[in-house]
Amino acid sequence: MNFTYYMPTRILFGPGQLKCLHEQKLPGEKALIVISSGKSTRANGYLAQLEKELDLAGVSYSVFDKILPNPIKKHVMEGAAFARAERCDFVVGLGGGSSIDAAKAIAVMAKNDGDYWDYIGGGTGKGQTVPAAPLPVVAVTTTAGTGTEADPWTVTTNEETQEKIGFGYDATFPVLSIVDPELMLTVPPALTAYQGFDALFHSTEGYINKYANTMSDINALKAIELIGQNLAKAVSDGNNVSAREQVAMANTLSGFVESISGCTSEHSIEHAMSAYHPELPHGAGLIIVSRAYYSHFAATGACGARLVDMAKALGKADASKPADFVDALVLLQRACGVADLKMSDFGITLAELPKLAKNARETMGALFSVDPEPLSDDDVLKILRESYT
Repeated sequence: MNFTYYMPTRILFGPGQLKCLHEQKLPGEKALIVISSGKSTRANGYLAQLEKELDLAGVSYSVFDKILPNPIKKHVMEGAAFARAERCDFVVGLGGGSSIDAAKAIAVMAKNDGDYWDYIGGGTGKGQTVPAAPLPVVAVTTTAGTGTEADPWTVTTNEETQEKIGFGYDATFPVLSIVDPELMLTVPPALTAYQGFDALFHSTEGYINKYANTMSDINALKAIELIGQNLAKAVSDGNNVSAREQVAMANTLSGFVESISGCTSEHSIEHAMSAYHPELPHGAGLIIVSRAYYSHFAATGACGARLVDMAKALGKADASKPADFVDALVLLQRACGVADLKMSDFGITLAELPKLAKNARETMGALFSVDPEPLSDDDVLKILRESYT
């Protein structure tokens, strides 16, 4: 049994916890608040609530509001320049995974020279060591999907090369995270489902990852169980605070899984899809490929016992064979109204699939190395083709 467990983030979890932010020891005197380019963060009052908390703490702030649903390198570099110009000494990511991921990347570049892609280890990235420590990051999550409040990872798209690649190391863990389910009540049903399945797949991938261990298994199975019991409830009734709370807990646990075990090639495949089609929500892309992806491993027997474990955690108490997990997964997708998503809904064409398969391997090929058994290029293309219709 070998694993490394490092979790330096203080997490405040539960309804109303944002109101406790001003009581915490914050890591600086001026914050860069990073939010999305959309209207919801302001319209729902979340930015005003955060600003009130910072005012109470005696912390000044500036707001950077350009982040897209799939963050791009251009905005990382602009945000970093803005942070330096405004003399900010820490960064607050407010919103979903995109805003918090961008906050981490901005924090890195606010303290380091060059281009963000100089430090990226996949694709055309140069894989250089980050010389200076990034600015501290505080995460205030308004969604339950990526687990980024509890892990060091950040995903950014290089819009010049159409590469969507994850990055992170010990210094990009948030120093403080607020997980307040009351901030999630306004997430629309479809996005609730997309985000919830993203959290689910962080745990399912972490559970079949060849480096899974006892610590990651404990968190993964509990996260799968909580999502199986509560995601459909949160989708059907967004004001169900209890369901939102349980899905948020699953999301944070999935962040732990990401830190101890990690994703597999399912994420590589989806990143290729949304790198070329940034209008595709990450969770939706994962849903689209998931049935074929897990059916492949169910058929090969590479992780059969683990698929049975996950089927039981997802609610199929009498599961006895690997394919039972796929059945349980599709049943949950139907309950959440997302079982019929298609690549063509987001502009992906059948002719693009070989290009996407190649991109998945070239940009995030490292995740293929932790699959329960190797996936060939033909396997990846087959999964994409089976997912297309």
